[in-house]
Amino acid sequence: GWARLFRADRTRNLITRLHHNVIRTGLRRINLAYSRISLTDVATKLHLASVEDAECIVAKAIRDGAIEAVLDHEGGFMASREVVDVYSTSEPQAAFHARIAFCLDLHNEAVKAMRFEPDAHKKKLESAEARLERLAQEQEVAKAMAEEDDDEF
Repeated sequence: GWARLFRADRTRNLITRLHHNVIRTGLRRINLAYSRISLTDVATKLHLASVEDAECIVAKAIRDGAIEAVLDHEGGFMASREVVDVYSTSEPQAAFHARIAFCLDLHNEAVKAMRFEPDAHKKKLESAEARLERLAQEQEVAKAMAEEDDDEF
């Protein structure tokens, strides 16, 4: 029934992928909730057709790294591996240290880039007479340029 409709709408692949994602998410939650669970219970909770389907899906999820677990075929159960608390390791501290070192290096480079030339403050400022003379020359040049513009018209 539904498969024909999904094929006609060209959404069958989307629905199939969605179904697989829902099953995989459910399996992840089961893996977190139970340290050990029978494959029969997994099949029931995920509404799978058979225990063999559950075993196949669990095996694929373990192989793909979606869950940390061990599959016991003879015993018919899935046992979750203990997930290591990342904060009990030194990994977060190392990552934090690397970020801080990067920020400090960035700060130091910025400070170096903003430095003034040594003794820049000791250079003599132009005297008042020199400033007036320079401004007068600039006005003469501007006046000459304006007259040239007027001559062209």
